[in-house]
Amino acid sequence: MSRPGQDLKEAAARPGSFLQTLRAVAWSFFGVRRGAGYEEDVAKLNPVHVIIAGVIGAALFVLALVLVVNWVIGSGVAGS
Repeated sequence: MSRPGQDLKEAAARPGSFLQTLRAVAWSFFGVRRGAGYEEDVAKLNPVHVIIAGVIGAALFVLALVLVVNWVIGSGVAGS
């Protein structure tokens, strides 16, 4: 049996690249991921990278929404 913090240390030491993590997080935003791909991600990806990529992805999503709303309001379509 391992110590409580040992599993987290082992998971954080996983060699998954940040690019792989970004790809996995992007697929998760769309909600389309095969079960085998998910299992592979769980085994390979560093959870710290997943958290960072998730925050970056969420910030980009919010920024994109704000830009689209500003564009629609500025174009006059919303205020007819």
